[in-house]
Amino acid sequence: MKKVIRELIPYVIIIVAVILIRSFIITPVIVSGDSMRPNLHDGEAILVRKIGYNSDKIKRFDIVIIDDGEDEIIKRIIGLPGEHISYKNNELYVNGERVEENFSFRDTEDFNLEEICSCTTIAEGSYLVLGDNRPISKDSRSIGLIKEENIKGKAIYRIWPLSEFGSIYD
Repeated sequence: MKKVIRELIPYVIIIVAVILIRSFIITPVIVSGDSMRPNLHDGEAILVRKIGYNSDKIKRFDIVIIDDGEDEIIKRIIGLPGEHISYKNNELYVNGERVEENFSFRDTEDFNLEEICSCTTIAEGSYLVLGDNRPISKDSRSIGLIKEENIKGKAIYRIWPLSEFGSIYD
């Protein structure tokens, strides 16, 4: 009996290590829907880094996984705490200054922060997120600002399909 237990110990350690890694460090997520087109597509598998991704690491244009209370959704960080965000003629303005978006996205209808939260700046610990397929995306324009504790991690690699394998941020 002791021999069997001794033989099982390495397998138990491996299983525990995999569970811990998946729960706290990195986890795969399947993209569901078209709200992140043209950059992420329905059915693609991506890896999400969980550990060490907090307010000090959250940057504009990061693609993040968000727990919205019903589902996990994938969106892009657009607005950071303390900022005023608006779109005019499909261009992003942060605190009144135009900011270049260095990724592909679909047309964004004009809006400003006041229409989302009746506030002039994004509160500490909150973020404005948008999908890249802006005409159909369920994002901050419809669900409001996202609290930091609802951001579960940053998308870092596409692992499926194999023809698209690699970093999401080329």
